[in-house]
Amino acid sequence: MNLGSELHHDGSGLYVSNSAPVLGELVQVRLRVPADLQLEMVQIRSLEDAEPRRHDAVLDRDDGTDRWYTAQLPIRNPLARYRWYVKGPQLGWGWLTAAGWYPHDVPDAFDFSIAAASPTPSWAASAVAYQVFPDRFASSGRRYPLPEWAVPRPWHERPQPRQRNPGSEYFGGDLWGVHDHLDHLQALGVNLLYLTPFFPANSTHRYDATSFHHVDPLLGGDEALIALVEAAHSRGLRVMGDLTLNHSGRQHEWFIRAQAQDPAFRDFYMFDPALPHGYECWWGFPSLPKFNWHSERLRELLITGETSILRHWLRPPFALDGWRIDVANMMARNGETDLNREVARLVRRTVEEEGPDKLLIAEHFHDAGDDLDGRSWHGTMNYVAFRGPVVSWLAAPGTALAPDRVDGRQMVAALRMAAGRMPWRSLTGSWNLLGSHDTARARSVFGDRQTAAAVLLVTLPGTPMVFAGDEFGVTGDWGEDGRVTMPWDPAEHRDARTLADYRDLLALRGRSGALASGGLRWVHVDADLVSFLRETADERLLVVVARAAGTWDVDVRRFGIANLTQQFGLPASMHGGQLSIDWASPGAGIWSVR
Repeated sequence: MNLGSELHHDGSGLYVSNSAPVLGELVQVRLRVPADLQLEMVQIRSLEDAEPRRHDAVLDRDDGTDRWYTAQLPIRNPLARYRWYVKGPQLGWGWLTAAGWYPHDVPDAFDFSIAAASPTPSWAASAVAYQVFPDRFASSGRRYPLPEWAVPRPWHERPQPRQRNPGSEYFGGDLWGVHDHLDHLQALGVNLLYLTPFFPANSTHRYDATSFHHVDPLLGGDEALIALVEAAHSRGLRVMGDLTLNHSGRQHEWFIRAQAQDPAFRDFYMFDPALPHGYECWWGFPSLPKFNWHSERLRELLITGETSILRHWLRPPFALDGWRIDVANMMARNGETDLNREVARLVRRTVEEEGPDKLLIAEHFHDAGDDLDGRSWHGTMNYVAFRGPVVSWLAAPGTALAPDRVDGRQMVAALRMAAGRMPWRSLTGSWNLLGSHDTARARSVFGDRQTAAAVLLVTLPGTPMVFAGDEFGVTGDWGEDGRVTMPWDPAEHRDARTLADYRDLLALRGRSGALASGGLRWVHVDADLVSFLRETADERLLVVVARAAGTWDVDVRRFGIANLTQQFGLPASMHGGQLSIDWASPGAGIWSVR
């Protein structure tokens, strides 16, 4: 046994006295140690002005199962970084970091961290997000004049193969249609609606905006968004928009004027006759010219100005509750230029000026650690620190949608390593997802393991985000193929069991303080089964997920577990400190424990 793995610390309230301190504050941090593990020395090593310093920890209490050591962490810098040094006869010596235990010196990249910055909006901890791609969610039956680019399609057909009409297929969903189906969101257990872009554009994905000043008439115009947000707010639902700060569309009013050499807009973009299209564009697509963030006027119009685009939609009558920022990892980065963190902090400051309850989430497909410093994004869409490892472990056997397979131990190592690059509140403020409008559908990836994957979605730290239609078990093998219309007609294929599971799981997520803000301890990890605890001072939940049928006996005596109360899923039993599992299929279970 790796005794170092028995030590535990994370950023939750059980272990950190204040996750949003101010500079100069002393924060109490705690280490949990098994009662039978003898120690000679416990310290924290902090980085203060990039210089390592050690601080002694003292034994605070012994609850019979664990001993708790405490230390005072000085918040000297905006991002306080620290790790635990532990030494004992059974253990030897080593470092406990956010990525795990190491019995040797390691670099600082995975140190625990606490950001001295304004906190994430208080409501975000209990948020359950739901992504809607408006053209495919629901049609109100209203008819709008179609632009030349739109290729009308019948509602009940699938998107065409990727080589035909990508982005041009128009199925007719609008914001009035979303308004008419808010009952479904409430019944599902959702309390946060995230809309992909609603601006006028030359595609139904609308990331190629032609203006940021109005709602696309194809979606019902400004009136429809105002009515939708008002109706959502009256039901206790919040609504977030989707804004691209990396690029506009080629037909955007600003780019047209910039191309015409208008000096008021010319520096909004990066023109260079040596480039293939004469200007910088996202991934070489000429339809998506990149913004030049050296432009002070661009910063004013999009972000900082009193009437900026960012502010306009957060204020009445639209009153959005926050923004998801598209391709935030690439924003303001271009070759040798990197203004990403500078611009991200401007965005954060502006959003907070519009109210401390406004949320800011970044799209980030890759390692977001360097961009999460507590003063920019509240969190990210968690592709690396959640979806990637979960897909690699839990995807259906034989599917080509997950070519890189791992066992449970590798998955947990990947989760811990990715999460270890973030402050705890950035991790818990990020959106976990099984799929989105840019990926294959959850049912296509996980098959009959989708419910097991959904258990991880709602129980690991972070905000669960459901892509509309996953609760019905809709399929799709790639991004556009997954942007299928919602099967509202009961005669269409709708998986009633999956819908019931999602409702039960999201209801549990909505009422559980441990899932909203509790710490995470791994209980058992092997190739085909993982188990962990989510804990606060008042609640403990045990989660078990298996990717295959099998029988397991998990020793839970070390965690002081004596009684189980089933909350969801497949059954298990307790015998002499052993959790006994005998499942005939892949599955999961959740129990309240004491």
